[in-house]
This record gives sequence, structure tokens and C-alpha cells, in this order.
Amino acid sequence: MSLEDYERHYDSLNSDLGGGSVVSERSASGTFNGEEEKLHYIPIRVLGRGAFGEATLYRRTEDNSLVVWKEVDLNSLSEKARRDVMNEISILSILEHNNIIAYFNHFMDKNTLLIELEYCNGGNLYDKINQQKGKLFSEKVVIWYLYQIASAVAHIHKAGILHRDIKTLNIFLTKTDLIKLGDYGLAKKLDSEFSMAETCVGTPYYMSPELCQGAKYNFKSDIWAMGCVLCEVLTLTRTFDATNPLNLCVKIVQGNWTMEVNSDVYSPELIKMVYECLDQDPAKRPTAEQILDQPFISCRKQELQDQVALLNSAMKKPKLSTASETPVAVVTTRSREVYFWGGGKFTPQKLDTFKGGSSAQHVCAGESHFAVVTVEKELYTWASVQAGAKMVGQLGHGDQASYRQPKKVEKLQGKAIRQVACGADFTACVTDEDQMYMFGSDYYGCIGVEGDLAMEVLEPVLLEFFEERPVCQVSCGDNHVVVLTQAGEIFSWGCGEYGRLGLECEDDFSSPMQVEIPKGATISSVACGSDGTFFSTDTGKVLACGNNEFNKLGLNQGISGLKNHPGEGYQGIPYITTLTLVKQLSRFKIRVIAPGKTHTAAIDERGRLITFGCNKYGQLGVKDFKKHQGVQVLVGPFGGKIVTKVSCGDDFTLAATEDNHIFAWGNAGNGRLGMPADKGFGLEVCPAMPRPIFGSLHHVPDLSCRGWHTIIIMEKVLNSKTIRSNSSGVSVGSGLGQEVSTSTMDLDIEPGSETECRDRGLGGTLEVNTEDGFMGNAMTSMANQTGDSSCPLWLRRELEDAEFIPIPPTSEPMTPDQLPSYPDSFTLPYEELQELKLAAAAVSTKKDLSTKRMSCDNFNGLQGAGICKEQESDPCCSASSEVAQLRETVARQEVRIQTLEKQVSEQQKENERLWAAINRSALQKAACESNGKHHSDCSPGDGGGRGGGCSSHGSRSAGASV
Repeated sequence: MSLEDYERHYDSLNSDLGGGSVVSERSASGTFNGEEEKLHYIPIRVLGRGAFGEATLYRRTEDNSLVVWKEVDLNSLSEKARRDVMNEISILSILEHNNIIAYFNHFMDKNTLLIELEYCNGGNLYDKINQQKGKLFSEKVVIWYLYQIASAVAHIHKAGILHRDIKTLNIFLTKTDLIKLGDYGLAKKLDSEFSMAETCVGTPYYMSPELCQGAKYNFKSDIWAMGCVLCEVLTLTRTFDATNPLNLCVKIVQGNWTMEVNSDVYSPELIKMVYECLDQDPAKRPTAEQILDQPFISCRKQELQDQVALLNSAMKKPKLSTASETPVAVVTTRSREVYFWGGGKFTPQKLDTFKGGSSAQHVCAGESHFAVVTVEKELYTWASVQAGAKMVGQLGHGDQASYRQPKKVEKLQGKAIRQVACGADFTACVTDEDQMYMFGSDYYGCIGVEGDLAMEVLEPVLLEFFEERPVCQVSCGDNHVVVLTQAGEIFSWGCGEYGRLGLECEDDFSSPMQVEIPKGATISSVACGSDGTFFSTDTGKVLACGNNEFNKLGLNQGISGLKNHPGEGYQGIPYITTLTLVKQLSRFKIRVIAPGKTHTAAIDERGRLITFGCNKYGQLGVKDFKKHQGVQVLVGPFGGKIVTKVSCGDDFTLAATEDNHIFAWGNAGNGRLGMPADKGFGLEVCPAMPRPIFGSLHHVPDLSCRGWHTIIIMEKVLNSKTIRSNSSGVSVGSGLGQEVSTSTMDLDIEPGSETECRDRGLGGTLEVNTEDGFMGNAMTSMANQTGDSSCPLWLRRELEDAEFIPIPPTSEPMTPDQLPSYPDSFTLPYEELQELKLAAAAVSTKKDLSTKRMSCDNFNGLQGAGICKEQESDPCCSASSEVAQLRETVARQEVRIQTLEKQVSEQQKENERLWAAINRSALQKAACESNGKHHSDCSPGDGGGRGGGCSSHGSRSAGASV
């Protein structure tokens, strides 16, 4: 067996599946009060695979944090391997340290064990060393790594635990270079520091001499491995290397190093300490505590300790249950895609960049560019102008090229981006460490950095002003910036025209200036319009400053009895330079406010949509194009609906509702509303009433409009499965009566919320319990939606044969009028659906459906040429790959047709029952009278429960009467 085979063998024993870490500490997530606690997870991508399973990245929707599920198939494990796995859980559960991978929970799904761990978004130390490409680390970085590794090892040794597999692959990093020691599959608990272990385990390259010689070993064996890791960091090569295990063991026992440490780069004290860790005599090696007491570490120990604590505190923390009972995990697979339109693009354009680990979490539109933050907190930008036009740095790629496709901002590599905001020609972003970076045009001083910066800042620069003022949120207008800090302070800078900065003047400022907040007000968020600013308070009130043209700030006040006033009884305020209460919104408790160029939209705590400002193009959504001085509460299509997201462009508005519909209204010119010009939505069309777009149901995690551009994240829930946590190791699923959820699909509306699935939501997806677990209804297989490695094996297997049944579950029979129906003009995209319709129609002709059933309204409304209307209008379904899949799986479509036939049959039986329950003669009379005619040949009906009817009306007249 070769040396590489040995290492792979040891790795498979360890189930070396990667590790994890947006850092998290344990925190209570509430008590049960007799009810089960549900924690919702969304699979993102597979991080790695081992001999017995894989590690998958998930997003916890309760707090929007990323975690790792280490999946182990217990069926393929020997008894010894099973003990190793359970040993890892017991070890992890007692360890809690800033430099150790945190254990959160574990779940059982039949014979699959799922261990929930921290996620490290910076990879591992092995990858970090390889990325150096021969360039040595600085001594400062080496000491930073050494301190963290030694702290972790000291902690586990103090707990009486011997790791036995310390190596660069098991030392994980975050993007901020925070180290986490992980993978405790081979760890062993010793009774005391003098106890010895005998089993030969570990990775060959890091084996101590006593292990190679088959002698007993103790904690000092971990110190040897730690010395090997440190030497690897100093030399960028393996400490001991050979072509076969025998030669490797000889080199280790003889102390024959591969490469000496460069004494010109590193201090003698550091090199001496490495030699001590690699002493052949275990007794002469230092302990982890003694390493931490070395002078070159101890002189900076407090500084290093504070830095570790700061990096941990700056990261998202999953809320962990501390209740005596264990929570239930609800795993929901989703199809999430990004579309953009406007600026001449009439049909929404799908972006293939944002899939898997790069799926979008936050989007923002500027006047000439777009920005997207992914779930793994990386920033992508691209231009929204004609090809060849020069940028001024707002993309942050170090040049003036107008990239037409999303490109990662490489200069922010290693920074976890939490939020991005776009101005007209500049960009601001906030990291998980509450730092702020900016890039783009500095014409009005918007970059906010003092000094001799060029007018165009092509790469991200750190705003040092906020290093001691942690940033909570940033918002950008066309030419100004407003920041809310964690301490609740407000700072603004840039163009000051119309008093948009709230600084009681109209002066421009090139560096952050503090804004005076009215006494007693606590600002919870800020929102910049093109030339004004809104400030939302924690009580739901709104303050504003800047340009109030068209009353877009809502500052105009009504004056009764004033008849000769040109403002129709209203006193106009042209602009205001100080923070002023928006009294017209005082009767509402505002949750979201979205300013546009000429108008504003807001959402209150009840989910009602409120608009005010200019209505020239019907952008207020109130059925007309008249001036409206006050605020308007939209009813119409929003009657009874809860609005969750809204954004305003220059003279149009987009909104999304809780029941997963998307509406647009206002100026449709230049593709603003995402409606094709050849379908009648040209420059002259201005829908003054909200119209649904993307005819099928979609949840909208985020959307942004600016100028005539729109960018939106659209999401469909494909499936949901419940896994019950079980600390005893007893398998659930079959063991607990098939505990699978039929009502727990998380809508991911706001971090921290738990939302029960509604039958009417999420496109009418269903779940069906079966003996083997559950069968969900996916539009297509998970493999085609997100790739073969986007979800764990157990979930992917169950999605493979899942059928999408487009009938909303309901306890009452549905009439054709109740079925969701949208005109073709609202279905996007159009051209790409034609091939899909033809392929599906070929399937429909395979069935010999009776004329009577084909004419049934209910059946017509559902089958839609072999697919449901929601699928037909879903942009996801229009992709060419799915068309090919549909053609290849024609036989499976017959199952859908059989299901639809069954539904039609059941509906007909229900109709027959209704006929029998109604007085036949009264029904006959009503049917005739409803048409204003009397027919002598109307029969009284048969005795089988069917109603009568006249020959000219037939059953449809009777049905209308019912």
C-alpha cells in the first residue's frame, strides 16, 4: 500500500468531511411550553465526502446562519467505526472554546446520523498553505496561527482529551483567519495527564516517533503533531515526507526533516520552540500551556485573546435550544434564482452564476450597475449599461471595464460581506465585523475617505472612521450616504443639496458627519432616496429630510378652509434640512419604507402597502393618474394580502406578498415592469393598478429597483422533510411512526421567524407520507435544479421520483372559479415556453380522454397541456435543460394525467351529490329564469340524483344557477 493510500485510509476512518463555522455560541431559543421546537434548514452545497457519508452546508433560517451537517451512513460502518462516530459526538458536546469547532446538535434519519457543526467559510490550513504558492507567511501571521492552535490544544488537554489526529486538514479557518480545530473522530479521553494510549491511529505524516515504534503515547503525541503543523506553516512543505510508509517512519524516528526553517525570516525563539515540539523524547516536549507562556506569545497574549473574542462575537450565532427536550429539524429544499430586467431588457434575464453555495441572499440595484451578496457572503458586481461604456470604479474590480456578467470582487476576498448598497455610480458594503468598504466615483465626496484619493476609486477602500464605530446598516442615495451604527448613531456625507444629509444645511461633505437625532427617538433603520432620506424609529414612526417634491417625503400638511391655495387645501413643503416627523404616516406603525425617485412606498406592521408622491405614470397604484396629496393605502389586488417586500424605481413600483405573488405597476416603458413590448407593454403603457408578473407562485427573499432597473431573488420550495433529534441514537422515521412533516414548510420571510406552511402557498406543493419516509412534489428532480451535490444523499434519493401535483390541498372541493388563473400576458418568459408546451402536449395526446372530460372547466384549468399553469409560467421551468428532461421522461407524464383523471372523477362525484341534494324542480326553474327564457321541454331530471335542464341550456345553466 502506497503512502497516499495510507493517508486516504486514515482519512476515511476519520470521516474527514470538512468542518464548519460562521462562529456560533449556544443561546436559548425559547421554551417548548408543551410544543415541539422546529428548526428550519435549507441545503446549500456539499462541502466534502468521506468513506461513510458527506458534509453538507445548510442555512438556518431562524437566524440566517450557515452550519454544517456531517452525514454518516451507519449501515456501512463496523462496530468500531460506529463507536468512533458516537465518541466524536460525546467529545464535541463537552468542548466549548473559541478555537474549536462547535457542536450544535445531532439528528437521526433512519440509519443516517447527522451531526450539526459550526461552518468555517475560509477552508482549512492545508488549502491556506497551498495558496501561498511559495511565499512565506510573516512571523506575525505564524504567531497568530500558533496562539490559536495552542489555545485549542490546551483546552482539549485540560479536559483530558487526546485529539490523535491533528493535521492541517483538520484545522479550519474563517475568512477572517480565525482558526477552529475540528474532527474528533479519533479523539480519546484519558483519565489523567500521565495516562497512556496504545491504539495506533492518526495520519502517517503527523505520527509521533512513539506511535511509529508501537509504544504507548500520551498528550505529548498531540504536541508532536502540532510541531509538524507549525513546521509546515513555516516551510510550506510537509515536515516529514517519503514515498512509502516504512521510509516515512524511519525519517520520523531519526528526525530527518524535509526542509529546515529559514532563520533569515523567522526569529530564533520561534524556531527553537518548533525544535522542542519535535523532540524525539516526549518528556522534553513542552505542553500546550507552556507554548502559550513563551515570551514572544505572552507579551501579546491579551491582544491576541481580545482579537479572537472580537472575531467570534462579530459572527452570526445560531440559536441553540437549551430545553430538556430536543428540537425537530425541518429540512426544506428550494430552487432560488436571480433575475434582472429594465434598461431595454423587456423580458427578465436569469443569472446562472448564483447557484449552490453562490446562491443569492441580498441584491441591490444602482443607476448603472448591480450588486449581489451570496449565502457565503461574497460580493458580485456587474454593469447594467451598454457594452463598451466605461465604469468609474463602482464595480470594484480595479479597472473601468463594464463587465456584463457577475464577477466576484476579488479585493474583498477573506471578508464576509453582510450588506451592500448602491449609489448612482458608487458602492458601499458592510462586513460581518461591522467594517465598511466603499468604491466608485468620489465626485461629491461619497467615498468618505479623507486624503488625496483619485476622483475614481477602482478598488474597495476601508473607511477607518468606522473602525471604532461598528456599522449596523448603510444606505445610498444617488449622491449621498447615510450610516446607522451599532450604537444607534447616524452619520451622513456626500451631496447636501435640499438638506438630504439632515445636517441643517445644504453643504456637501466628503467625510462622515454626525446627524442630530431628535430627543427620545431611537433610529432602527435608514433608507435613502435619490435626493432625500428616511429614518425609521423602533416605535414604527418615520422621520425624513431632503427634497419633498411631489410630497414624496410625505411632509405636506392639510389646512382646512383654505380655498384659494393652489395646492388643493394642502401646504407644500419644498424641502427640509433637519429630521422631521412624517405626520401623514403617524397613524401607521411602519416596518419597511422604500423611496423612489418621485414617489415612496411603505409597509406597516399589518402588511398593508402605503404609497405617496408623484402619480404621473400611475406608480401609486390607485387606478388613476391624478395628483394625490395624502398617503394612499392600497386595497384592490392587495385586499386581505400581507405585503412582505416593496421597492420603487424612477416611476414604477414592485411588491411581493406573503402568499408568494409579485405585482408591478407604473411606467412600463423600456422594460421597467418586465413585460414584453410585443405583448402590448410598450412605452405608452402605464398600468395604474398592480398587475401580477411571473404568473406562478414565488417567494421573494429580496428585490431592488433603481432608475429603470430591477433585480430580484425568486424562490420556490421544492420539498420539506422533518427529522426528529434523538440523542439516544434510536433511528426515527420508521421508529417514530414516520415522523414527517406535512405542514412545516418555512417561508424564510424574516430571520428569526418561524412560519407554518399554508396549503394555498408555495405553488400548491404537497407532501405524501409513505412507508419509506415521504414523497414530496418537486417540479423537477433535485439533481437538475441544483446539481448532483446540492443536497444530502437521503434527500436527493427521495426527490428523484417525486411528482409535482398542481392541485392545492383543500378539505372542500374546488370549483373552476377558485382555481388560480392568469392571462398569458402575465406569464414570463414567453418565447422560451413554446418548446416546453409542445413537448408536454405530445404527452397529453397519448391518453384517450373523453370529450366530456376534456371540456370540463376544472380539468382544463389544471392540465394545461400536460403541466400546471404555475409550472407553465415559472421561469425556472423554461430553461432548455428542463425541456430536454421533459422530453426524456414522457412516460412519467402519464402518471400526472392519471392523477388529474382521478381528480376529475372525484369532482364529478361531488357534483352528483350536490344535484341530489337540491330540489330538482327549483333548480330547473332557476336555470331557465337566469337566461330570461321559458322552455316547455325542460325535464324534471332523472331519479339518479342528476338535475334536470332544458335542451338549450344543458347542465351548464343549472350549474350557473347553483
